[in-house]
Amino acid sequence: MQTNLKIAILDGFVINPGDLSWDELAELGELKIYERTAPGDILARMEGCQAVFTNKCRLTAEIIDRCPQLKFIGVLATGYDNIDVAYAKARGIAVCNVPAYSSASVAQHTFALLLELCNHVAMHNEAVQKGAWCRCPDYSLSLAPILQLSGRSLGIIGYGHIGRMVGRIAEGFGMEVRPYSLDPAAALASDVISLHCPATAENEGFVNREFLSRLRDGALLINTARGSLINEADLVWALKSGKLAGAALDVISTEPMAADSPLLGVPNLLITPHIAFASREARAIVCSTSAANLRSFLAGEELNRL
Repeated sequence: MQTNLKIAILDGFVINPGDLSWDELAELGELKIYERTAPGDILARMEGCQAVFTNKCRLTAEIIDRCPQLKFIGVLATGYDNIDVAYAKARGIAVCNVPAYSSASVAQHTFALLLELCNHVAMHNEAVQKGAWCRCPDYSLSLAPILQLSGRSLGIIGYGHIGRMVGRIAEGFGMEVRPYSLDPAAALASDVISLHCPATAENEGFVNREFLSRLRDGALLINTARGSLINEADLVWALKSGKLAGAALDVISTEPMAADSPLLGVPNLLITPHIAFASREARAIVCSTSAANLRSFLAGEELNRL
C-alpha cells in the first residue's frame, strides 16, 4: 500500500451511495471520501493530494494551478468536460476516465423511455390503482393510443458504443435503424430520434426550432446523452404545437432541475432525473476501473489516459 499517497474523492455519493466499495482505491494510499463538494470547498479538499477523483466537480486551470502536488485526476465517468484536460496535460498531470461503463445501462433506459411513450404503462397502472378498470364495462381499458415499434424507424444521432447498442435493441423490436452519420436526411425522417452524441462547443443546443422543424410530424424524441444538446424552449414549442408527439429526457441543461423549469408540466414530456447510467452493475465498473486507472498510473502505465 502506498501509504504516502493522499487520495481524495470529491463527489462520490452518486456513484456509490453505500451499496458498493471504494476498498480497491483505499489500498493504494490514504483515501478521503466526500459525498459532495461545493465549488468553494474544492481547493481545500484537494490540498496535499497527489490523486483526486471527481464526477461533476469542475477542475479548472485555476484550481489545478493552485495544487502543485497534484499528479493524477480520475474522472468517475466517461465524459470529462468538467476538467481542463489541456491544462492538466501541460502541467504533466495524468487525466483518466472510465470509458463505456454505462453503455448497457443507458441503452436499456433509452428503451424504457421509448416504451413508456409508446405503451403508457405508468398511466394505465395509475388508472387501475384508482379503480378505473373496476368501473370499466369492457375487459380492456385503453387510455391512450398504443404505438407498435415494429415497422417504425429509429434515427440515431451519435453512433458510438451506446448508439450501436441501441440500434441492435431496436432491430430486435423490428425497427429500421438509421444512423445519422450514414444518412442525415433519412435519420431525420424517422419515427423516433434518439440522441447519443457527446456534448461539444459546436453542438450545444443544436436540437433547436430549425432542427425540430425538419423532423417528421408526430415524431418522438429521446435524449439520454447530454442536456445541453437541446434548446429546451424550442423543445417546449415542438411539444405544445404538436410537431413532436412526445419526448423523453434523462438529462436537461441544468441539473438538478430548477423549481421553475419550463419543462415541468409540459404535455407528452417524460423526464427521469439523470439515472440512465445508474445501474449497480455500471457503477461498480466505475469503482473498479477508477482504482485500476490509478494503479496503472503508479506503475508507469497509461490505462484510460486521455
